[in-house]
Amino acid sequence: MSAKDDIDDSSAPLVEHLAELRNRLIWSVSAFIVAMLACFVVADPILDFLLGPIERAMRDLGNPNPVMQYTAPQEYFFTLVHISVVAGLMVSFPVIAYQLWRFVAPGLYRNEKQAFLPFLIASPVLFLLGATFAHYVVTPIAMRFFLGFADSASILSVLAPLVTDTPPDVPAAAPSSGIEIIFQGKVNETLDISLKLIIAFGLCFQLPVLLTLMGKAGLASSRGLAGMRKYAIVLILIVAALVTPPDVMSQLILFFAVYPLYEVSIFLIRRIEKKREAELRAEGLWDEDEDSDETEKPA
Repeated sequence: MSAKDDIDDSSAPLVEHLAELRNRLIWSVSAFIVAMLACFVVADPILDFLLGPIERAMRDLGNPNPVMQYTAPQEYFFTLVHISVVAGLMVSFPVIAYQLWRFVAPGLYRNEKQAFLPFLIASPVLFLLGATFAHYVVTPIAMRFFLGFADSASILSVLAPLVTDTPPDVPAAAPSSGIEIIFQGKVNETLDISLKLIIAFGLCFQLPVLLTLMGKAGLASSRGLAGMRKYAIVLILIVAALVTPPDVMSQLILFFAVYPLYEVSIFLIRRIEKKREAELRAEGLWDEDEDSDETEKPA
């Protein structure tokens, strides 16, 4: 009887945690569904916004009336569903993050809450920063490069003054033979490129949050990260090749955008270490011998 009572008493907190987790999941899923349905109502303007870079690239290359196509009856509908799912997740993320915080916060000490809360706020901010960088900088550059490279008229107009006496603003004569190659983009394929770049840059911009949290927990040090720069370069290049569309330009842009964040992470962790050292010195717990051994090591 006593053993049974002990089992019931020990299982009660677990049941309460599971009930709390269920409630938080219900709120999170409900917020996502409502946001997804709301985004589906305005999916057409969102699609126009996401296709803006390729539209501007096509107009810059001399196409006054950009046209895209879909080749299956259900394709456009599921494209809008795809947009509403991604946009709904982004819109409902503050609610989901709040529910996560309400579930985790009771188990944290006050100093742990003060340490964790800034990262919870910085994460969506950095994601939006990465997504904005991808949409307004990376995607237009990639679209102009590939469409311009495939546009034979654009290439000939650039090369013609170098090999002939034709003025650069005089269009070359149409060829009498051969096949004209034109771009006829599909809505879903072009949208996939834009969304992959947005999600890839948004996630990769989380690097300072991840590394700084590891430094806060003592799982990473500024000295260790600084000594692993060459490995970090290789790893960032591999991740860029996996998460971006299969083109070198997007991968290089992602690398040159993310690697400075690695250096920022080293700087932030170094500040955390100095603050921790000052606190330990004030409490008389800092080991001077260990500190001198570390300073003697080569950087």
